Amino acid sequence: MNVRRIASVLAWLLLGVIAYSTLSPLDLRPHMGSSVQIERFGAFGLTGLMFAIAYPQHVLAVLAAMLAAAIGLELTQMLAADRHARLIDLAVKMAGAGCGVGAGWLLVSLWPGSSRKSRA
Repeated sequence: MNVRRIASVLAWLLLGVIAYSTLSPLDLRPHMGSSVQIERFGAFGLTGLMFAIAYPQHVLAVLAAMLAAAIGLELTQMLAADRHARLIDLAVKMAGAGCGVGAGWLLVSLWPGSSRKSRA
């Protein structure tokens, strides 16, 4: 299994965990013990990093999808009685996603012998 395939599996799993954490009742949401804003930034950053590594030839689409996921998940919280959508939460999620995708793009660009083109 190559790095891109592993990154792809991790990215989709992380996105699933983010969706579960965002939409589940507060008492079922996993907690790392740090600030929730750091958790949000880190979760979206790591997910963006994995998606950028998995799909380096589509980095702009990855960025757009991560930003759309942040917006969509934050908006769906308005449908839950015990959850709330806040602009600061959205901003932190979008910043994490942008940093993660940017770091992934940079990592793939600088990786020795790597090109951003897909190797099937």
